[in-house]
Amino acid sequence: MNQQIILERDGQAATIKVLRPEALNALSRSIVDEMDRLVEEIRADKSIRVLLFYSEENFAAGADIKAMAPCGEEEARAFLFTPTYNKIQALPIPTIAVVDGYAFGGGLELALRCDFRIVAKTAKMGLTELNLGIIPGAGGTVLLPRLVGEAKAKELIYLSRVIDGVEAERIGLANLAVEREELLPTARKLADKLCTRSSLSLAAAKAAIEYGVGHPEVQDACAHEGALWAELFNHHDQKEGMAAFIEKRRPVFTGE
Repeated sequence: MNQQIILERDGQAATIKVLRPEALNALSRSIVDEMDRLVEEIRADKSIRVLLFYSEENFAAGADIKAMAPCGEEEARAFLFTPTYNKIQALPIPTIAVVDGYAFGGGLELALRCDFRIVAKTAKMGLTELNLGIIPGAGGTVLLPRLVGEAKAKELIYLSRVIDGVEAERIGLANLAVEREELLPTARKLADKLCTRSSLSLAAAKAAIEYGVGHPEVQDACAHEGALWAELFNHHDQKEGMAAFIEKRRPVFTGE
């Protein structure tokens, strides 16, 4: 077990935290390997309804450059964080990146894999890999354009621009930018709200959105959405949700 990354639980929410302050929480290969194990643990635990990524002072100042520097092509392929990040993006539960301090390179790419990004106004964020003679390699060139558009993504990536949380919210990279002292309370309030939703409908909504983004043919994406929609009528949560609406009360979802 790698003591530089931990999983904390608080009711139905869980938080993955990197504990490597001496390196600004930069992500090593061993940290991401342990992250992979924790993600598998979370996927198997139906009591966890929301996953947050939060590290104190700095979200993650990129990958471990000293470990990457001597790599050849095959070693670089083995170093890629993409397989683990793919698992995070594919989780059926909502994920929230809670970004304080630096989120560069592989750190920002981790945040891009989350459903929500709540950031401190003073956070510093950027895909700065071109400063190192490489490109983003864990989803940055794919996911950033989806959030901010092609032109802005090229500007940020080509020029290795670093932006603060206020600009990140303005261009659509962040859902919300808040004062630093409000960062965790805001993220936890969002997590609590998400826990009131049906886990089944949340998973279906996430699956429908992910599929629709990846499949630009509208009729195909709508057919997929319709199949997910109809399948929910097999479950208690749909019956409960509609009964609660009719009876003018709050629904009690069970994930069944």
